Amino acid sequence: MTLKSMTGFARTTGSLSPYRWAWEVKAVNAKGLDLRLRLPTGFDMIETDARARLARRLGRGTCYATLTLHRETSTTQVRINETLLRTLVASLAAVPVEGNIGPASLDGLLAVRGVVEVTDTADDEATLAAVGAAALASLEQALDELVATRITEGAALGEVLDARLGAMQRLTDAAEATPGRKVDAVRARLQQSIDALIGASQALDPARLHQEALLIAAKADIREELDRLKTHIVSGRDLVLAQQPVGRRLDFLAQELGREANTLCAKSNDPVLTGIGMELRVEIEQFREQVQNIE
Repeated sequence: MTLKSMTGFARTTGSLSPYRWAWEVKAVNAKGLDLRLRLPTGFDMIETDARARLARRLGRGTCYATLTLHRETSTTQVRINETLLRTLVASLAAVPVEGNIGPASLDGLLAVRGVVEVTDTADDEATLAAVGAAALASLEQALDELVATRITEGAALGEVLDARLGAMQRLTDAAEATPGRKVDAVRARLQQSIDALIGASQALDPARLHQEALLIAAKADIREELDRLKTHIVSGRDLVLAQQPVGRRLDFLAQELGREANTLCAKSNDPVLTGIGMELRVEIEQFREQVQNIE
């Protein structure tokens, strides 16, 4: 089976002097494909490529991809503005110190704004481009892990879906073989109803009652519903074995199965058949819940 789940998580790390980084990629259920990236300042240039790589590997789901980046060596530079410092010293020398006021100290002068300048040296474009390319390669590794996880979960979901389809097939066969829907049984119930009505009122026309009974019997026939259920079950098994994302098609199929089961229950005039129809609805609902996790 090639089914894929929409959920999964992967984490990869990498490094290229002077940086080291980590990717965390998480995927959850969604109706379509929703990509949400979080990149560190200065690395927006890889966003378009990163989105393209995610879109190529993921067909459906909400994906959160976060890149955290750390520089291994500091780029901070400290410079003392000697011109400003000498100007301050010269200015203070001309100010008389009186009373309890002490002379200016070096640490006090260094605390004056502008005397000490702290700057960060930016990396050159070539370094940033090389780190960006290496980070994208790490993203591919994370996607390999994520897809592998989704395939593993998809295989497990495929077994569950196959079991649900098998249960639907057995219930459909049981509904078809229900004694209550045999011609003789239907005729007996209708005759019993007609006799009861005639006995209750002699004014009723027996011929007209028979015509009405035949119309009711025709409307209550579930042959078409059983045929469509069988067809949908076969389609479901084909989709489970398909080679492409089929989550939406399986979801639509579950709706069609539910519609046929509801109609079967509505038409049923036999308690055994109604019970089978209710069990069938339960199986279809469980099938539909699992399908929500399929890509």
